Parts: sequence; structure tokens; C-alpha cells
Amino acid sequence: MEIGAFLGLEQLTWGVLVLVVIAAFGAGWIDAVVGGGGLLQLPAVLLIPGITPVQALATNKLGSIFGTATSSVTYYRRARPDIRTALPMAAIALAGSFGGAAVATVLPASAFKPIIVVALLAVALFTAFRPQLGAATALRFSGHRHHIAAGVAGLVIGFYDGLIGPGTGTFLVITLVALLGYDFLQSSAKAKIVNFATNAGALILFIPHGAVLWLLGLILGVANTAGSYLGSRMAISRGSGFIRVVFLAVVIVLIAKLGVDVWNENVAPLLAER
Repeated sequence: MEIGAFLGLEQLTWGVLVLVVIAAFGAGWIDAVVGGGGLLQLPAVLLIPGITPVQALATNKLGSIFGTATSSVTYYRRARPDIRTALPMAAIALAGSFGGAAVATVLPASAFKPIIVVALLAVALFTAFRPQLGAATALRFSGHRHHIAAGVAGLVIGFYDGLIGPGTGTFLVITLVALLGYDFLQSSAKAKIVNFATNAGALILFIPHGAVLWLLGLILGVANTAGSYLGSRMAISRGSGFIRVVFLAVVIVLIAKLGVDVWNENVAPLLAER
């Protein structure tokens, strides 16, 4: 039997499948360190002939949730993140992702992308010119104020994940570093728990609609899990300095990707009309 027929995608070849599996492994590694693996995995899935955008999004989430689960457990066992912050933040982020998905059905994501590009540029400059940022934990709030700030951040970023998606883990990391005052290692550990919840929220919406390609998603999940395990182990062993460097690299790529989207979706049509 041909691999495409077995997976329910008649035009899928072994060559494309191998490419997608490699991308899923790399995405798992990136996600485990700083987030943003969707920038690699989702475009690779979209290369599969015959797959619809909704199937790609849903199957991508299924593959990713295995990776975020793996890195969450690895970080918890080795870095011991404070789950009193992470778990409530995750629950609120899940609700936010539902809201974002609902808005996405009536408002195009392209309307928000210019704002996201500007925000990412600010994040990149802020991180680059403050080398001590995230080097050590120095919490900026205490008591209820800390949990309120974490909850608001989870709601906003969860909403973004439901609406657009790419770079959710990256936004979680920088928010936990810059807003709450955690170091990069602790921020990455908590971000994985929250990102697991946003992936789960999306799947709760996609599964009843039959959008998930289960066999392909499980294959992606295995590759993503392997990459996530390796990435989380490397991040834990090398510490916040290593995570900061990878973070900046991913932010630059994310700016480039969304910048191209803004040009194609907002600027190019205006120029074509002239």
C-alpha cells in the first residue's frame, strides 16, 4: 500500500513525509527551548498535496501537543517550575484560545499581523540591548498581583494563539521574563505548560469537526516528542544564556515571516490597485 493511501492523503509521497517528519523534529526542539516551532512545522504540513488549511492546522496542533506535553514533564522534573503560577495561567490561556478562535471566524488574522510585527520588533530590541534580562529570577510582583498579571498575560496570549498562532511560545517566554521577572529557564518551563493548554483548547474545537488527520498527526507527534525531549534537556543543561540566544534568533525569524505576510496581505494589494 502506498503511504499516501494509508494516511488518507492519496498524493503524499515518502519524500514529502520524510521532510515533514524532519520539520516536526526541529519544531519540537525549537518549541522546547523558546517556542515558535509552529513556524517550521505548520508550513511543512501545508506542503502536503491535497491537505486543506483546516486539516493542516488541526493536525499540526495534534503533533505539537505531544511535544509540549513531553517538554512540560521534562522541565517539571528537572527545573521544578512553580505550578502555582503555571497551572492557573494555563487554564486562563485555554479560555483565551477559545475566544481567539471565535474572533478568527469573523475577523481576518491579517488585521492583527502589523501590530504583532511591531510588538516583536520591540521585544527583539528590548532583549538585545538588555543582556542581563532573564539571567536570574527577580519577581516584579507578589501575592495576588503576581497571579493577576500572570492571568492577564495568559488570557491575551491564549487569545493570540487561537486567532493567529505562530510564536505563541515565544510570546509566553518574553512575557514571563519581562513582565513577571522569571529567568529564561523558568520562563521556558512555565511556557510549555501554558502552551500545552492552548494546544488542547484548539484541539477541543477541531476534533468534533473531523479536521484532525489522526495517523499523520501521531507520526508528527512522535517526531515532535523526540525533538522536544532533546531541546528541553539542552535548555536545562545550558541554562538561561543559551535560551536567550535561541530566543533572539527565533524572534528575528518570526519578524521576517510575519513581515512577509503583512506585505503580501496588506501592502501588495494596495500597490496592485495603483
